[in-house]
Formats: sequence, structure tokens, C-alpha cells
Amino acid sequence: MATETPPPANPGAPLPSTEEFTGVQQSPEFGELRRAHRSFAFPLTIAFIVWYLLYVLLSNYAGGFMGTKVAGNVNVALVLGLAQFLTTFLIAWWYARHAAARLDPRAEAIKSRMEGGE
Repeated sequence: MATETPPPANPGAPLPSTEEFTGVQQSPEFGELRRAHRSFAFPLTIAFIVWYLLYVLLSNYAGGFMGTKVAGNVNVALVLGLAQFLTTFLIAWWYARHAAARLDPRAEAIKSRMEGGE
């Protein structure tokens, strides 16, 4: 199963102590990892929430605009509703690329150091 935690790289090594975890959490390397995640995730989350709320507000208060025909029986509401799905998938794809390029290598380096595999 993809969500299971893989076994440690060095199964015979002792587990890190609480102090070691705290030390890593306070390290500049972990701070950079946290900043890299937050600088990507927070703005996109806010943008998507605003985009979603705009759609909801338009649906509630701008019925005439949302009912405007675009082509045949397709109206603005349908186009914007489908765009919600499209942006959800695009953000997930973009985040996966960002994580693979910027977050995963840093996290793997921290994990490797914690497991004693430097």
C-alpha cells in the first residue's frame, strides 16, 4: 500500500531520541524545508479558496451572469464549475512537481541524517 511507512534504511540502528527530533526541527535545514512548503502551499490554498468562494458568490448573487449562454445549452456557471475541477487537478499536479523537485530531496536528506545513513 502506498501510504505505509517504508522500513528504516538501517533497521539495526537505534531510533532517534526526542532531543534529536527537536534539534532537527530547530535546524536551519528543516526551516528551509518548512519555508519551501509554506511559500508554495499557503498562497495556492488562499488563491483556490478565493476562486471557490467567488464561484459560490456568483452562483448566489449573479444568477443572470451565471445563466449567460456560452454555446448551446452551456452557460457560464457550467464553464466555471468545470474550471473548479480543472484547477483542482492542476494544483495537485503542480504541487506534486514542486514536492518532487524541492521538498522531497530536502526531506530525504534530513531523514537520512536522522537514521544515521549520511
